[in-house]
Amino acid sequence: MSKIELVAPCHFGLEAVLKKEILDLGYEIVKVEDGRVTFCGEAEMLCRANVFLRTAERILLKMGSFKAMTFEELFEKIKALPWESYIPSDGKFWVAKASSVKSKLFSPSDIQSIVKKAIVERLKTIYHVEWFSETGAEYPIRISFMKDEACVCLDTTGLSLHKRGYRTMVSKAPIKETLAAALILLTPWKKDRIFVDPFCGSGTFLIEAAMIAANIAPGMNRSFTAEKWTNIIPRKYWYQAIDEANDLVEDQIETDIQGYDIDGEIVKAARQNAEAAGVEHLIHLQQRPVSALRHSGKYGFLISNPPYGERLEDKEKLPELYTEIGEAFAGLDSWSMYLITSYEEAERYIGRKADKNRKIYNGMLKTYYYQFMGPKPPKRKRQE
Repeated sequence: MSKIELVAPCHFGLEAVLKKEILDLGYEIVKVEDGRVTFCGEAEMLCRANVFLRTAERILLKMGSFKAMTFEELFEKIKALPWESYIPSDGKFWVAKASSVKSKLFSPSDIQSIVKKAIVERLKTIYHVEWFSETGAEYPIRISFMKDEACVCLDTTGLSLHKRGYRTMVSKAPIKETLAAALILLTPWKKDRIFVDPFCGSGTFLIEAAMIAANIAPGMNRSFTAEKWTNIIPRKYWYQAIDEANDLVEDQIETDIQGYDIDGEIVKAARQNAEAAGVEHLIHLQQRPVSALRHSGKYGFLISNPPYGERLEDKEKLPELYTEIGEAFAGLDSWSMYLITSYEEAERYIGRKADKNRKIYNGMLKTYYYQFMGPKPPKRKRQE
């Protein structure tokens, strides 16, 4: 395989974070759109992107893009793509997802059946068969329409990349690992600075922070659909990506990453998740309400996903809770605070206006990422 194009979907509002990650891996950005980044490079990029990217939802191998306004047009243009270069005669293939925004063709189920039919027709003539056993490797297909422009891809990832393999225990309203990582990367936090999450739930923010601190690649302990695509990607590229990831780990480091939750059972769950991720030695966990939050250190970061009252009875407690958050933050010397919440009155009860406020879609839920900036620590003097 020569140069390939990959498409990485991400959370709406966090495209810039993913773009920076891709550039840091050394790849060329082709296009940044709402909720996805397209980039290109050599075939090994497919493996490295799956293993190393913290904020992408999945990695899609781009087959082609074209305009289609009728099902006939869609059928012919799908059929014209070189499917035999990707899917072998025993390959199992299906249209895993079809989506459509502001397009003439809007029915996902109709799009799915037309696409599958077109691929079958092409492969019948190429492989000279009438029936496919589909007993080999899996090749899930994804197609998305935006203003009549279709983007057709093979899904190289399988289970979404937020499935890192460490979260065995889940709290009531967990935040996705990919979203937590992106929100941390949006802040100036570094591994030598204090990190506290007073509503830690099952520990996602803490574990993602510890993995960033220890340089642990998020995809090291899971498998990917494309590992079985030996007709496209040699196995050695996967081994090389994992070897590279192992060489970069630095987990014997000093950190000050702390998590609290009022629910003792949830704290136990967070501890189990941290153990599963191999970072329990980097995180301090304790059962404690936000009102009891104290820290003598300066220039720390409070990064959290506090409750926002999904249920009516919880909503009534929010003014008091956000007042407590504001009071706890006021007692911390020169700290910064970053909160993701859908609670519209957050600033009012915290008692101050955020320096920055970013709108982010957490699934279908509109949330705000309130950023209260503290002062920068003084620059350390260079030793002569």
